[in-house]
Order: sequence, then C-alpha cells, then structure tokens
Amino acid sequence: MASDSFQDAALVLVGHGSTLNADSAAPTHQHAEELRRRGLFAQVVACFWKEEPSVCGVLRGVFAPRVFIVPLFISEGYFTEEVIPRELGFCQTGQSEFPRVQQRGGQTLHYCGPVGTHASMTGVLLSRAHAVVEAHPVPAPPKPADTALFIAGHGTGNNENSRKAIERQVELIRARGEYAEVHPVFMEEEPRIGDCWGLAQARNLVMVPFFISDGLHSFEDIPVMLGEPAALVQERLRGGQPAWRNPTERHGKRLWYAPSIGSEPLLAEVVLERVREASGGRLGEE
Repeated sequence: MASDSFQDAALVLVGHGSTLNADSAAPTHQHAEELRRRGLFAQVVACFWKEEPSVCGVLRGVFAPRVFIVPLFISEGYFTEEVIPRELGFCQTGQSEFPRVQQRGGQTLHYCGPVGTHASMTGVLLSRAHAVVEAHPVPAPPKPADTALFIAGHGTGNNENSRKAIERQVELIRARGEYAEVHPVFMEEEPRIGDCWGLAQARNLVMVPFFISDGLHSFEDIPVMLGEPAALVQERLRGGQPAWRNPTERHGKRLWYAPSIGSEPLLAEVVLERVREASGGRLGEE
C-alpha cells in the first residue's frame, strides 16, 4: 500500500441502487467510507444508477486530474458495458467498444472493470465462507477439507457473463484444494440452488451468494429454494430474524448460509486492485 500514490486522483464507486430496497446502496457507501478513511485518494465519491447521487451527474463534482471509476457489479454486461459508460459520456447508445481511458477538460478518466470479475474476488468469497462457520459454531466444527462450498448466483439467459464470473471463481477456489468440493449454483439456471443437497458428497455445506447487496434474492428467495417454507421465511423477516438459521440440518446434511459478498470488508481491496490495474501499477486478472 505504501507505494500507491493516488493523492492527485479521485475514486468514483458506481453501484446499481434500488428504489425498492433501501439497503441496496449500503455496500457502496460502506466501501466508499472505508477508502475515504484511509486517505489514499484526494476524493472518494459514490453514485448509483437507480438512486441519488446519480451516475450521469457525478463527474461534475469531481475535480482531480486523474479519475478512476470502479463499477461495484458482479459481471461485465449491459450495465457495466453500456448503461454506465453511456451515462458517464464514455460511449454512445448501443456502442459496445469505447476507449476506457479518456482525456476530458484537463482530466484523465479511467473506466475500470467491475469488481466481480477480478481474480482477487476469490479471497472475498473465502473470507465470507470462513466467517459464517466461525460465527455459528457447532461441536467439532467442520474444516474446509470436510466441506462442500457453493457459490450462488442469479443466472440468466440474458447475460452469459453473469454465469461465467461465478464459474471462474469456482475454478480458482477448486485449484486451491482447500475445500472438499466447490460448486456453482443458480437461481434461474442449472444446477439450481436447491440441488445443493444432492450435489454435495460432504455432510457440511457452506453457501455464499455472489451478489453485491442483500435483498429479495438473498433474504427471501434463496432460503425458500433451500427448503425453508415461504411462510416461515416471511414470519422470521417480519420479526427481524434471519430467514435462514445457521446451520440448518436437512437431508442428513447441515448448511451454513452466508450474507452476500458485497459488504465483505475485503471488497475494498478488490476496488484498489482495479485502480492499480488501470493506473499501470499492477495488472489484474480476469
């Protein structure tokens, strides 16, 4: 960190945001505040597609000579390759190729890749998986070598890159040999999230949602897909309780279900890796 010099630079974090879920913006604000606290940049700003402050006007308040824009998104796709660049003036409607480094009014603007496709996301996922087991201990706690790890995503026929980002992380984690098994599972594609019970050979399962923010999918949909009655999930949420109780035993196995990766503190490090990559300090991997 000591070699990083971004005192002449501004960092712009771009989140999706939501008009329906007040917590959607929380991870973006969390990491902006943490990176602001470290004092690495002259300015750290958060903006959103669906909330204020909006993406389209954010650069009017940024005056540093260098500006690094990092999308807090899981995969490359419609939002990161079309919507956000268009709103920032990097490209025109429908344009898929555009210069990711642009000169504008004395500033150099760097449009970085999304955090979710960076290889260092592996550490974020593993940290989440370790933390949820430690936070909910059992007698003779399982070791990763005795555990099946599941990375859960949305999955969609509209954006094949969404699936690719998860499958890439599964490959990277498998290569480490830390867990007995590592599987991708999806809400809308095969293999399905509810298939995890049959896919796992191990008795102990850990599932980490590969989403930036907790919301309807992670709080409600996935617990129901894992077998919790919908009425019970609603009752627990109304009472301010987690929809899934860690660990829950089912089908002769027990499963720990982690929060989404978006609020994991290590995600701030992934943001910095994207900035270093764009500045030429160190190349990232995708």
